[in-house]
Amino acid sequence: MLAVTALGAVAERPAAGSGPRIAAHRGGARLWPENSLLAFRNALALGVDFVETDVHLTADGEPVVIHDPTLERTTTGTGTVRAARLADLAPVRLKGADGAPTAEPVPTLAQLLDLLAPARVELLLEIKVDAARERYAGIEEKVLGLLRARGLADRTIVMAFEPETLARVRALDPALRMALLIGGGRAGRPTPEQIVEWARRAGATHLGLNHRLVDADVVDAARRARIPLAAWTVNEEADLRRVVALGVDVVISDRPDLARRLVGR
Repeated sequence: MLAVTALGAVAERPAAGSGPRIAAHRGGARLWPENSLLAFRNALALGVDFVETDVHLTADGEPVVIHDPTLERTTTGTGTVRAARLADLAPVRLKGADGAPTAEPVPTLAQLLDLLAPARVELLLEIKVDAARERYAGIEEKVLGLLRARGLADRTIVMAFEPETLARVRALDPALRMALLIGGGRAGRPTPEQIVEWARRAGATHLGLNHRLVDADVVDAARRARIPLAAWTVNEEADLRRVVALGVDVVISDRPDLARRLVGR
C-alpha cells in the first residue's frame, strides 16, 4: 500500500508492527539538559530517527536553540532572548531538569546543524515567536539559509504553531516540508475535520498534535488526507503505548529511550 511517509515522500507503508519513528524532544528533556548539545549527542547515540528543537533570534540576529522566549527557566541568564546579543549568552549555562546549572552553553542553530550534518538523523525544527508572540524579523530567511548552507534542508521538517510562519517559509522554499503544530489552545477540542482543514489552509505537509488530541478518528482523518501525523510530547508509558497502538507516524518524547524500547526500535 502506498502512503506518504513521515519523511514526506511517497513510499511503501511500513509493515504492521514496525512502529512509528521516534523523535527526541529538545534532545531528550527528561534525560539531559534540554536543547543542549550534550542532549543531541546522546540522542544520536540512542539511534533516534529525529531530533526536535526550537529556535529564537538574538538581538544581533543569531538563531539560537532554546525553547522559551525568556532565559530564566532553562538557563542561568535573565531577560528575553530577543534582548540578548550572542556575546551576552556566552557565559550563560543551561540548567538540568532539577534546575541546577550545568556546564552546557546555549547552542546556536549553526552548532546544532554542524553536529547533525554527518549523521543520518532528521530534524524537527520549530520556529518560535518572542515573549509578546511577535515574529522575529528575518528569522525564516536566516533559518533556511543555515539549513541550505549545511545541506540539511531535505532532512528537516520546519514546524510552527503560527500559520503565518509556515506561509513565509513556503514563500521562501515551496519544496520544504512543514508541520502545523496544534495544541489544546484553539476554541474547544477541534474535530478531526477541523484539524485536517487547518493543515491544508496552512500549506502544511505534516501535522504535529498534542498527544491528548490524538484518537482513532484523528489518525484516520490524517491518513485519508495523506498527511503524516506526529504526537507530542509523549512521556508516560501508558500514553506511549496508546499513540503507538493508534498508528501515529512519529512519536515526539522527552524519553526517547523509553519510546524506542516500547516500539522495539
